[in-house]
Amino acid sequence: MTKPRKSRTCVSLLLDVGVPVGSYYLLKGALGMSAVAALGWSSVVPVLRIGWGLWRQREVNALPLLILLANLIGLLLGFGTGDARLLLVKDSAVGSLVGFALLGSVVLGRPMMTATLKPWLVKGDPGREAAWVRLGKESSAFRRAELRFSAVWGTAFVGECALRVVGVYTFPVDTMVWLGTVVMVATMVLAFVVSGALGAGPMAHMIGAAVAADRAPESGTAVAGPREVEKNSPLAGSTHR
Repeated sequence: MTKPRKSRTCVSLLLDVGVPVGSYYLLKGALGMSAVAALGWSSVVPVLRIGWGLWRQREVNALPLLILLANLIGLLLGFGTGDARLLLVKDSAVGSLVGFALLGSVVLGRPMMTATLKPWLVKGDPGREAAWVRLGKESSAFRRAELRFSAVWGTAFVGECALRVVGVYTFPVDTMVWLGTVVMVATMVLAFVVSGALGAGPMAHMIGAAVAADRAPESGTAVAGPREVEKNSPLAGSTHR
């Protein structure tokens, strides 16, 4: 991961996780707001950030649009009922919608996480971009790894939501504000590890092998086709097919 990407990831985590949690305790503890008001206002920054990203890209990206709409609906319901727990469940509703959408995209063969994964693996390199396109058309192993990546994240989102809902109606609101974040971060770390092992890692290996094969004629070595690339994949011979 390059330094600019690391910086962007850290900023995103700060805005989407750190700011909402910190602002909740500040607004409720220091300013005396109710739990409902503090939860609502602490959600403003992530909502504005997602909206700004969609506007700046000037194109409809299904995943962030889904997150934005779910957040807005949850805020309206929370303020309408005055139920702080419902506002916390809103986060679970967002995650569950995203999770089921990801799993549905896998079933349809159009994994939604591809839009997020591709820039990380291609890295703006034309050769890697060409290898991605070619492998997507010619390599079934590459497509399976692409589907697995979204499937892992979909499962993680749904599982995290189930845990969060149980926690919301088991622990006090003040406890769940930070505990929900801990559950989310732990789930993300686990999803990163598993999706990397089953999806991103094998895909990166196949892209690297394909790029090397493309450059082989310049050095006079034999060119490896998609089948050779698949055989050299870390998952070659495994049952994940």
